[in-house]
Amino acid sequence: MKRWLMRLGQGLLALVVLAVAAGAAYEHIERAHARQAYPAPGRLVDIGGGRHIQLDCRGAGAPVVVFESGLDTLGSLSWSAVHDEVATTTRACAYSRAGIMWSDPAGRPFSAEHVAEDLHAALTAAGEKGPYVMVGHSLGGPYVLTFTGRYPTEVAGLVFVDASHPDQIARLRTAAGKDLDMGSSLAKTAETLAWSGIVRLATPKGAAPDHAPAAAKLTSAAWLPPSIAAANRESDGLAATLATAGHTGRLGDRPLVVLTRGEATPLAARQQLKIDATQAARLDLAWRAMQDDEASWSQRSTHRIVEGASHYIQFDRPAVVVQAIRDVVGEVRAGPRITPGQPKAFD
Repeated sequence: MKRWLMRLGQGLLALVVLAVAAGAAYEHIERAHARQAYPAPGRLVDIGGGRHIQLDCRGAGAPVVVFESGLDTLGSLSWSAVHDEVATTTRACAYSRAGIMWSDPAGRPFSAEHVAEDLHAALTAAGEKGPYVMVGHSLGGPYVLTFTGRYPTEVAGLVFVDASHPDQIARLRTAAGKDLDMGSSLAKTAETLAWSGIVRLATPKGAAPDHAPAAAKLTSAAWLPPSIAAANRESDGLAATLATAGHTGRLGDRPLVVLTRGEATPLAARQQLKIDATQAARLDLAWRAMQDDEASWSQRSTHRIVEGASHYIQFDRPAVVVQAIRDVVGEVRAGPRITPGQPKAFD
């Protein structure tokens, strides 16, 4: 009996080893398939140090619009519903941050300043020239603020798409009455298992929002497992990123459009955050107040509430995002507004 149990245990162990090896082989094959079936749109720009950043620039004209995605694994695909339309009237560049989609890992500790340096290096190496109109979704808002603070002469206008606020951690904690569970433990588990094929099998549709274009969903699903680690580094650095953006300063006379989602926090998000309807309503009010504050950062700002839009306004109401960008581009082309005693940006 003892010998039989030992053989059974050895057999089960062999099955586990076989399953793990098969999963790892499957993931290796699928990553090779992703490189072949879903190549980088645009180009992989050499930014030095053996690293490349994926940059997809389309159209012609100035100022050049530069898109910055939020805290997700979509990279440049975050703008796939608006990129081509914006490019019909001016040059428009979307890219993927270090370690996301086709871009090489950073190879150094994460910081918002390093994000700005990578983007600036990629634009420079690609021959793109400012001043730029920066468009930031969600955490992309603080990233473009950091870029503006670091390269102030190269940013002429901005569009915030339901952008994060430097004070949001504290304000949302106060509104909810507790720390919010953003799913970081699940993301860490996914990173740990990304090599095994389990993540790919468990998320066949990837992590793209429902209203994203079908091609973006397929591509993001194919590249999700290798992108998780970089997204987690950004999540770990969230508080520092927001603090850096908070120290950036005001936007002076740069034209700014703030777009804010009109939909309330959906049930699925409430369940993930483990909050009830009352807490969700308070979160929505706090978010709207922070968006109002963002609209006060420039002397030439417009705040638009986008009804029927979730956090991903660019997928739910792409025409609104395109119009906001065109409005800012138009103001930049018209030239600066002369106001006596006008304060400088980022004093």
